[in-house]
Formats: sequence, C-alpha cells, structure tokens
Amino acid sequence: MSSFPLSIRILIVDDMERMRTLVKEQVRALGYSNFEYAENGEKAMQLLIQHVHSKPFDLILSDWNMPVMTGLDFLKKVRSNPQFDRVPFLMVTAEADRESVLSAIKAGASNYVVKPFTPSTFDQKLQVIAKKINAVNM
Repeated sequence: MSSFPLSIRILIVDDMERMRTLVKEQVRALGYSNFEYAENGEKAMQLLIQHVHSKPFDLILSDWNMPVMTGLDFLKKVRSNPQFDRVPFLMVTAEADRESVLSAIKAGASNYVVKPFTPSTFDQKLQVIAKKINAVNM
C-alpha cells in the first residue's frame, strides 16, 4: 500500500466523464474514497482556489489532453502558485512518448502514469511520490 493516508482528498481532472470514472475506480480499488472532479485545468484551478483554506486537495491526478486548459498548462499554473506548488501532481495520460514524459517532469509533475493503468501501477507511482516528499521533509 502507498504511503498516503486513505483519507486524502484527490482531485481528478479529465475532460471525459468515462475516464474520470475509470481513474476513480482504479484509485478506489486501493482504498481511497475522497474525490472531486474537474473536466479541464481551468475548472480544476477554480476548485483548488475555492478549497485552499477549507478543504485543500492532497493529490492531483490530471489528464494531459483536455480543452480549455491542457493538463500540462494546468500543471504549470499549479506549480507557479505558492499555495499549490507542493501538492503532489500525477500526470495521468495516454501520452507515453519520452518527450512528453520529460516535458511533464520538467514542468513539475511529481510522477507520470500512462492510461490504462492498474491499481498496482498507480500504487507504485504514489509510493515514488511519497518517497520524494519524505526525502524533502527530512
């Protein structure tokens, strides 16, 4: 199991409702159950701002290819805002080429997972993120 508490608040960002549901089900299989959703980066940013003081998000799972604001643009916006720049951000996408992965990591993604993924793969990605966070906080 990952090093994140099962009670964390997770923001799932994907323009396709079916994909949001699939991602949620894969993550739910690990025991997580506290989710909110946005269909693009712009709406996700609004949710982050809306909940920054009351119920902040502990993890962002974002698709790459979305209208209005792409996942990469959303990631850059999150990382440029001091209120959210430390929120773990997992890019969840079908973009598997090396250049895309490097772009996401360079922009500040905590990790990267290619759709479709299994709960086990997702858990491995979360463990990597948790280790990075623990290393920084030591």
